[in-house]
Amino acid sequence: MDKLTGLFAAVVIIGGATAGYQFFGKSETVVGHSMTPPDTRSIAEGDPIVEVKLPAELSAQASIGKNVFEAKCVECHGTNAAGRNGMAPPLVHKIYEPSHHSDMAFIMAAQNGVRAHHWNFGNMPRIEGLTEGDVKMVAAYVRELQRANGIN
Repeated sequence: MDKLTGLFAAVVIIGGATAGYQFFGKSETVVGHSMTPPDTRSIAEGDPIVEVKLPAELSAQASIGKNVFEAKCVECHGTNAAGRNGMAPPLVHKIYEPSHHSDMAFIMAAQNGVRAHHWNFGNMPRIEGLTEGDVKMVAAYVRELQRANGIN
């Protein structure tokens, strides 16, 4: 076997081993990152699902986002994005951290709606009357709330 064939075989073997580890070898549970929604059976219908600590102050974008949130989102997602049991999930929750749900996920959700996949509240409808800029401000608000609650 010549050197080029040996190098090619080594790359294929290492690549296959890496792919196999990624697919089969990784643990499904990542420490510190629970994708399991909380048990809400003891929470009254419509009550907040999580307790939200507020930041000392909001940035200009987050302040605008808070106003948009209160006009378009609060009815379902609750005050300070704490969720409302039986209606919609809290956005101040590890499930919505930036590494799992990017700001673009918020934009897509508002523009297109979302099929239920983490929670049992049913599908989220498309939100009429919001621009992409509006949703970016809402995302800024939610991200500041998340950071104030240890979600980065």
